[in-house]
Amino acid sequence: MQADIIYLSRNASDEPLSSFSAHGFELDGEYWPTLEHYYQAMKFTSDVRKDKIRVCETAQSAHKLGQRWLWRLQIRKDWKKIRETVMTRGFYTKCRTHPEIAEKLLATGEKPIVENSQYDYYWGCGRDQRGHNTYGKMLMNVRNKLNTENTS
Repeated sequence: MQADIIYLSRNASDEPLSSFSAHGFELDGEYWPTLEHYYQAMKFTSDVRKDKIRVCETAQSAHKLGQRWLWRLQIRKDWKKIRETVMTRGFYTKCRTHPEIAEKLLATGEKPIVENSQYDYYWGCGRDQRGHNTYGKMLMNVRNKLNTENTS
């Protein structure tokens, strides 16, 4: 791993930039305990399913419920098209709710950020580092937006 790249795990609850950190926020008229709660709930159009995920005690349990096999058949049809927007919107709101997270993200400067998942080739870099790193790119995009807002 290169020193000029910031590696992090999206599911590390002790990492403020992760989707599992306990930094709640309000969005769409509801309080979400973590970004992961919000992300998993938005997979569904059913308010009942969304609420079941929203009230999970931990990000891990929200993730698990959102991945539930029988529920996977109920995932909204446009999910693959909107999932990155959902994650970005949630993370940006998290930064606006918790200025210390925005500061931590801005403190990364212009360094590349990589979600270091061996198994996730969409959100992470994958085992062979050839994954899409969509989570890392999303963080860098939010960082750019925050920088632009700070200079205007």
